[in-house]
Amino acid sequence: MRALPVLVDATSIPPNRGGVARYIAGLLQGLAELEVSVDVVVKPGDLAWLRGTAPGHRYHAAPRWTASRPLRLVWEQTLLPVTARRVGAEVLHSPHYTFPVTRASRTVVTLHDATFFSDPAAHSRLKVLFFRTWTRLARRLARRTVAPSAATVAELDRLAGRSARPTVVAHLGVDRTLFRVPTAAETAAFRAAHALGDDAWIAFLGTVEPRKRVPELIAAHRALTARAADGGGAAVPALLVAGGLGWDEDARAELTAAGDVPGAPVRYLGYLPVEELRAFLGGARVVVYPSTAEGFGLPVLEAMASGADVLTTRRLAIPEVGGDAVTYTEPDAGPIADALAVLLAEAPELRAERTARAEARAATFTWAACAERHLEVFA
Repeated sequence: MRALPVLVDATSIPPNRGGVARYIAGLLQGLAELEVSVDVVVKPGDLAWLRGTAPGHRYHAAPRWTASRPLRLVWEQTLLPVTARRVGAEVLHSPHYTFPVTRASRTVVTLHDATFFSDPAAHSRLKVLFFRTWTRLARRLARRTVAPSAATVAELDRLAGRSARPTVVAHLGVDRTLFRVPTAAETAAFRAAHALGDDAWIAFLGTVEPRKRVPELIAAHRALTARAADGGGAAVPALLVAGGLGWDEDARAELTAAGDVPGAPVRYLGYLPVEELRAFLGGARVVVYPSTAEGFGLPVLEAMASGADVLTTRRLAIPEVGGDAVTYTEPDAGPIADALAVLLAEAPELRAERTARAEARAATFTWAACAERHLEVFA
């Protein structure tokens, strides 16, 4: 294992260990695959999880009070540079927008998307102000910046002002130990755990926030169900929504009212254990992800790797991930319903051909390839 004088600041891992946590863990796994080790500073509560997920690196615990987000930001500006010097790091990697300004000339910063500029209505005003400020600072001050897609780089160049240096594209990867075609036993266990019997389902996975268009998906499902009832056609599979309730009040109201009632047309499952996700996605009749803005589209990639038939949109980075292996629609209720109707009525052999393409395409997105791009930047 080759040791690099690089410190990765993993203290931005969120409590649910989604989003940026998957990126940090995946990058560290990719580096280990390349026989490279780095120093990693992490909150005490995440230390055992990250060390177990991505072994082989040199881990350091941040103070316990960094569990508070405001205090973590204070620590980042004052004591993170001290930690970098103590471990002998020549390069600091800040993987989630913010970074210690005094060490900017030796820092690589990851900018995950440009939606704080392109779609501000999808976020709170405070988040828009905060992330716009740090994005602009990173582009002006950091030694290098990294983004997960060419679409994100183009949006940043268009909307976030001049950058001191070009932003490097490092596509994310997918963990094939977690996201692969589920076995029949895994799918059966998921069915039993959620009282699904032999019923089919339509899946959505992601944080429920305005840009994910969950109310439109629910409306499309409702319209399609009514259409089938009027025409006497086949029943429409239940819509199962999994993920955290964000700040989409309409979706929150709909999903809270629906609850998780076996046999209901719409069910909110909440957070699922990560080991259930491949069965949830790969066992679904269709996975629908009608997002209007993605810096990369990791849920689409994870669904593809799980052997799912995916319906999504052509917005921003998603086509870089889906290519010709997924089906695209506009993110409104009518087009979603029409596209779902086509997919549900499609011949099994056409679906099997598309999901095989999706699985093969997903296999080209590896964390080792992502790590290689980061190594070029670190150098």
